[in-house]
Amino acid sequence: MKDIHEVLRRKQAKYAQLGKQIEALQQAAEKLREVAPLLAENDDDDSTILMEVEEPNSMAAKAGSAPSGPAAVKPAARAPRWP
Repeated sequence: MKDIHEVLRRKQAKYAQLGKQIEALQQAAEKLREVAPLLAENDDDDSTILMEVEEPNSMAAKAGSAPSGPAAVKPAARAPRWP
């Protein structure tokens, strides 16, 4: 039979360790709550920036979809990379 004091000591140590982990998670959640509004504000800015970046690319894609003359030259194939 196990010594009851040893079992109790181990359980208390595990309980203390879990308490520390819970406290650390609570602190992390608090920090995330502080940062979340800032991230939400950046999401609006990011979508605006993405739209601005996509517009010139989409115009270039439309212009490049039907190449003619000298612009119809295919890009050179990439040389294989040696290790």
